Amino acid sequence: MSTSVPKSVPLARPDTRMPDKIGKYVVVREVGRGSTGIVYLSHDAYYGRDVAIKVYNMDTGGDEERARIARKMFLSEAHLVGMLQHPHILPIYDAGEENGHCYIVTEHVHGARTLAAYCRPDNLLRIDDTVEIMFKCAKALHYAHSRGVIHRDVKPSNIMLTQDSDVRIIDFGIALVSDSDISRIEGIAGSPSYMSPEQVQSLELTNRSDLYSLGAVMYELLTGARPFRAGNLHKLLHQIVYATAPPIHTMRKDVPEELETVVALALQKDPAKRCKSGLDFAADLTRVHQRLREANARIDRQEQFGVLRRLKFFHEFSHAEIWEVLRASSWQDYAAGEEIVKEGEMDDRFYILVTGNCVVERHSQRVGGLDTGDCFGEASYVPGAKRTATIRAAAAVTVLKVSSTLLEQVSASCQLRFNRVFLSALIGRLQSAERARPPAS
Repeated sequence: MSTSVPKSVPLARPDTRMPDKIGKYVVVREVGRGSTGIVYLSHDAYYGRDVAIKVYNMDTGGDEERARIARKMFLSEAHLVGMLQHPHILPIYDAGEENGHCYIVTEHVHGARTLAAYCRPDNLLRIDDTVEIMFKCAKALHYAHSRGVIHRDVKPSNIMLTQDSDVRIIDFGIALVSDSDISRIEGIAGSPSYMSPEQVQSLELTNRSDLYSLGAVMYELLTGARPFRAGNLHKLLHQIVYATAPPIHTMRKDVPEELETVVALALQKDPAKRCKSGLDFAADLTRVHQRLREANARIDRQEQFGVLRRLKFFHEFSHAEIWEVLRASSWQDYAAGEEIVKEGEMDDRFYILVTGNCVVERHSQRVGGLDTGDCFGEASYVPGAKRTATIRAAAAVTVLKVSSTLLEQVSASCQLRFNRVFLSALIGRLQSAERARPPAS
């Protein structure tokens, strides 16, 4: 990472005109600008990769001493942040200063967007997606904190989602100068809505300040509103220090209570009452995520139970027996033309067609069909027997696959009923096939 700096040039705001070159990097085009600076796209020919160059707004009013302090802090902390290597932190490749402009060079992520797009009430993420994103952020912050780096500007626009919905925390660069005297004087108006009470009061910051900010981001992702809103900066800062944010459930009723508790813990005014680390924050989110998955699984099972009750195969089963079969089964979808069972293969499962239709083939020739509610897989009654036909989805189908091993562990009454219905259906299908056979000449 380059750190050579001319010592006599005061730091300045970036020129609004696009430069042809910054350091050794040829500028391709401008890709964004904000309160902290301008971002350009460039290409690093040596490594054969696209990079983003952020040129920072650091107007020191022509004061060379302030410029010298800011420049020194920028480059020393740029080096520190550049040492961070984490899958959810946007890496810094290089940093420097040219013509009074400090800049950093980072990975350029094509097609990425930030969480700011999902902070509107009409465009909120699913709750479990929000939990997963915040989990990754908490782990990334813990990694940075354990190496002595505090972000100090965690906010939705500094959390990037890649095209495959992975996470990158960006703009650790704001941490490069945010704890200097300059930033304390001029930087507070940048994104105060997510700042911790200790940060807006210019008190000493620890890792828990970032965790507060992450909690504020999560609050907004869940509700579409920031924890604190006011008509002017003075009132906003007063709320951050003294007020309590409106309960999340009053704005979004489907947010689980335990998730609201995690956010409330992060937004505690006293840093000592928050999670001790990003790792603890992530652990709390993991517990919530597991409970959400379990709840969704219960909902899915209840829906599946309702579907099975309506199938002709299960008309004679009690509710308890249907649940027993469901617990011994798996639910699988197949696309049109996809093989469900293959002729000549061994398989110990019974199959019940939940939705859709299938064709029966022997030696690649169609010999019959199956409709919703029909069953197949009679070879499972004979240990080691091979399938005598291929069953192929005629269109998109859903199949209940019943494990013969697990079926042996259900109640005796359930086993008897399953075998009787299955064999009765099989006999009926054989009789139909016999009637349909043309008479011998």
